[in-house]
Amino acid sequence: MTPRTGAPRLARPLLAAFLAVSTVHLTGLLVGVDAAHQVTKPLLMPLLAAYAAARGGPRPLIAALLFGWGGDVLLMPGSDTAFLAGMGSFAAGHVCYLWLFGRDRVSPTAGVAYAAVLATFVVLLWPGLPGELRVPLTGYSLLLTAMAWRAGALGRHAALGGALFLLSDALIATGIADRPQLPAHDFSVMLTYLAAQYLLTRGALGGPVDSPAVGAEGHREMGWRTALKALTGP
Repeated sequence: MTPRTGAPRLARPLLAAFLAVSTVHLTGLLVGVDAAHQVTKPLLMPLLAAYAAARGGPRPLIAALLFGWGGDVLLMPGSDTAFLAGMGSFAAGHVCYLWLFGRDRVSPTAGVAYAAVLATFVVLLWPGLPGELRVPLTGYSLLLTAMAWRAGALGRHAALGGALFLLSDALIATGIADRPQLPAHDFSVMLTYLAAQYLLTRGALGGPVDSPAVGAEGHREMGWRTALKALTGP
């Protein structure tokens, strides 16, 4: 597979911008500066998507990140309608990730573990969930769990990213179900979410900043030694 062309000279500045804006965003959440949250949140995923595009990343990855941006923005108003719309945008992003992962074999043991975690979590949260959100949240959780499990098809970075995405949304669900939360709840949600999206992006791009993206198909063609080297980077 021939990698897509991008703009390699822009890759490092865009990644630096994403990390800088993420730092400002997380710091604002930690110290309670709401303006920092409002200004920086809409910038996060576009910067990461632009970085992926500059690296010549696969289209499903860029689409997943942009759907993530849609979810971020739609969740900001805080209304029930906005929440459902944001969840729908994130769900579309998970479909894009599943498309990206392809049909490569992943660990069935991990699949069983994810299924057990999902079942346990739904049982624990179900009584506290608003009636109108129970079915949509359960369906979304199934899709998210499938994405987290299948992320292992792109290697250890993407696998960790999928797990962190599941953890981030699980933290959100505890708030919806009025369950005990971590002291810095919003900070923890965004820290795990940003780490998840970055690690999924790194797994999909497959190499260091100075190399072109290879994507899932590229990994299959490179052979396991070259793929491992690309995943771990310098």
